[in-house]
Amino acid sequence: MARDAMSHGPNLIHPEKASAVGSRNSLNRDNRNEYEESKLLIDEEVDKVLNHIHAKLPPEVLEKLDVMGSVKSKLHNYFNQNFQNMYNRYLTTMEDEMGKKVRDLVDKEEYRNLNRYTPREISEILDKIGGMDKFHTGEIEKSVVNIYGHLQGHIQRGVYELENETNALLRQKTDVGAFVRGENTYAIAKCSFKNNYFKPKTVMDVKLAINILDQELASPIYHYQVSVDTIVKDIIAKHVHELIDNEIKELSTTLVDEGKEELTQTEILFEKIKALDNYVEDDQVNEASKRYQFVAKRFMDKIAGLGAEIDPDEYDPLNIRENVKRVIDNENIRNRGFNTAVNSLTSILDTSKMGYQHVENYKNARECVLREYEDTDITQLPDERFALKLTYLDFQQITEMRNAFTVQFDELHREIMKVVEVVDVLYKDDKAAKGYKDFNDIADQYLKGGSKRGWFSARSEEGGEAEGENTKKWNELVFIAPRQIAEKEETKSNVYIIEELRKRIANAKKVLSKVYGNQHPTDRIIVESRLGFLERKFEEFEALVNPYNVLPGLVLEIDITTVKRKRFTMMAMANVLNEFLYTVSKGFADAAFAQFSRRRSTERSDIAQTFEAAE
Repeated sequence: MARDAMSHGPNLIHPEKASAVGSRNSLNRDNRNEYEESKLLIDEEVDKVLNHIHAKLPPEVLEKLDVMGSVKSKLHNYFNQNFQNMYNRYLTTMEDEMGKKVRDLVDKEEYRNLNRYTPREISEILDKIGGMDKFHTGEIEKSVVNIYGHLQGHIQRGVYELENETNALLRQKTDVGAFVRGENTYAIAKCSFKNNYFKPKTVMDVKLAINILDQELASPIYHYQVSVDTIVKDIIAKHVHELIDNEIKELSTTLVDEGKEELTQTEILFEKIKALDNYVEDDQVNEASKRYQFVAKRFMDKIAGLGAEIDPDEYDPLNIRENVKRVIDNENIRNRGFNTAVNSLTSILDTSKMGYQHVENYKNARECVLREYEDTDITQLPDERFALKLTYLDFQQITEMRNAFTVQFDELHREIMKVVEVVDVLYKDDKAAKGYKDFNDIADQYLKGGSKRGWFSARSEEGGEAEGENTKKWNELVFIAPRQIAEKEETKSNVYIIEELRKRIANAKKVLSKVYGNQHPTDRIIVESRLGFLERKFEEFEALVNPYNVLPGLVLEIDITTVKRKRFTMMAMANVLNEFLYTVSKGFADAAFAQFSRRRSTERSDIAQTFEAAE
């Protein structure tokens, strides 16, 4: 029985049995006569060969050949032995292999159906291991996505560096345009190029300040001292605005589906304001207020005023406020934004081959200082160096900085004017001693009551004398500045006063040279040293970022000293800055342009075709 079963199995090898491996016959032939089919093909080929021989050989040769006898039989036998065997075996093998493929496919489908009836023990083992939902390729797919993401990031960084280097070569920029591309120019708060004080001919100092506003940050930044309830309220407010945006999108989609016009930017603004009524409310006492629909009032009351740290004596892991704080801390919302910015800056410096030897990360103050060299003595440092200061400022800090800036500016103004007054007295004493006159003396002599103050006088401002017909209001150094209005108190820049002080210092030097000439008495040395000290301090103060020009957000201050001919550090820092802005900032986006789907010039009433009769 076993031998009979093997003789009829799918792997039977026999040259004549139908559908056996290596057989000349097949069950798929449907009783076709393979010998007759082969004979037709062989006869056709033999006739072709004989016709070719008749056409090529001369008649005298053909007469000596028995073409219809021996030649034809030899050709017929040759083709019969070779061509027929190859042809038949090829057809048989292909047909049988196709049948085996179909049989294997049927067997697989049968086995697949049988797999459904899994024994209970195996299913219980799978459930204990983790269930069917655990046996998938999700983690592998995530890893592949992360790998491609990192690869894309490296490629993108290389493309940015290549683009910046190409633009630098094509434009040959050595000014502000070398640092920031056009789409990020708005972030510049201050940029100045100055000759180095010690090597003005070969070295220059660059001061650059970038201000990234809160609403432009990709990840929001919070101060370490901010309370937990403030963070929770910000998260709720963000969620509310996301819900409102989704509602506006659904409304716009509905209008488009109904064949109506899309909402304009003004209509979207009004719809958002109207939608706020469903989520926010000013009532802070009623527990049923809409402001407490996401977080209950009792939770908000418990975490009111709760900071980043809790006194160990008061800490209780089972209290409400401790657990709410733990939820916020586990999400790392407080530190995530600033840490992301610091990591981004340091990683970009590393990949850009910009080494640094000094790092001070004031985590509680949200300030990070990076310097290429630890030393701060500019007389001992090389000509190629940089320093970075990354700071997050809120409105309260900016207000205090503005107050300190104003006080310091007033003090510098007062000290400079004191030196100018001393120079004015020295000039008058020298004029009286040598007996020469200037225009003021001639004016007093001929006009009888003209201006009695020198054009370089420190008391040529408003006040000090009763305003009359001969009161001089123009100091002949700078033009009269417009009156500062109340609306500009938070945006004042003191441009006119700075320009006046700069010219007063230069004029005081000129007057000292006129008074003393080539002589250097003690008074001149003391006054010139004081004037030089105040000039250096004034230049340092002017190089600072004016807090009146900064808004709450992230501020990156860059100090670069570079050789004028090489400018290596400046170009490398430009690549770092552009990639940092791309990483931490969403950039400026005009909502009107983002929502503007069609130009006004293409809105025509005659292209709205309908089947209705024209009115």
